[in-house]
Amino acid sequence: QVQLVESGGGLVQGGGSLRLSCEASGSIVGISTMGWYRQAPGKQREFVATITAGGITNYADSVKGRFTISRDNFSKMAYLQMNTLKPEDTAVYYCNFRIRSGFGAYEDYWGKGTLVTVSS
Repeated sequence: QVQLVESGGGLVQGGGSLRLSCEASGSIVGISTMGWYRQAPGKQREFVATITAGGITNYADSVKGRFTISRDNFSKMAYLQMNTLKPEDTAVYYCNFRIRSGFGAYEDYWGKGTLVTVSS
């Protein structure tokens, strides 16, 4: 059974930094795209950043130049370095991995989320 666990959230002052981590565990044959999404209070979940197995990254316009996504394939982990944080970055952050387990096709798995709160 595949599980994703996020960590690194917390309370930070505007302009500060946080680094989120997401670790996958379980019966994993391969991981393609890793990504981060977020959901602010009263809003829908939105895309933040993705990174392919080959290292190609993609970012939402709202975080470009401030956030950096990276991955460690050996450890089955993804990271999100968040700098120059703004109050509007406050949200629950979720990681999403596309994972192949056993002999099946690649499927999307989600973590349970980690809360990031940015004070003004």
